[in-house]
Amino acid sequence: MRIFISHALDDAGLARELSKNLESQGFEVFDPAAELLPGDNWHLEIGKALEASQAMVVLISPEGARSSSVQGEIQYALGSENFEGRLIPVEVEPTKDIPWILRRFRWVKVQNDPAEAGYQVGRILRAAGEPKIRAAAH
Repeated sequence: MRIFISHALDDAGLARELSKNLESQGFEVFDPAAELLPGDNWHLEIGKALEASQAMVVLISPEGARSSSVQGEIQYALGSENFEGRLIPVEVEPTKDIPWILRRFRWVKVQNDPAEAGYQVGRILRAAGEPKIRAAAH
């Protein structure tokens, strides 16, 4: 299963730790900050990565809640059947500014232990399973 990690630039270090943990569990992870270079067309490459992903982990922090990129990625995931049951908010730092729709999702809290957060995310994704392939309407 390919996982897209959505996060603010300030949370890039934690995103890398979480990526490594999820990869050690057998997941394929796309972290924009780690995989894209300054000369890349970020919007295009992020769009491709979102289309190719089956799960999203959103790092929630005050910076993440204010990030227009994170907000756009959340909107994409909410509208895509690919992410159904596999959108997981991970609380890095408490904030009241989170998108209201995320309040109904199952949350993981980092609580100073990124490895444990990674294992919890992995358990949730394994329980959710792979996305079902839907037949196109003719």
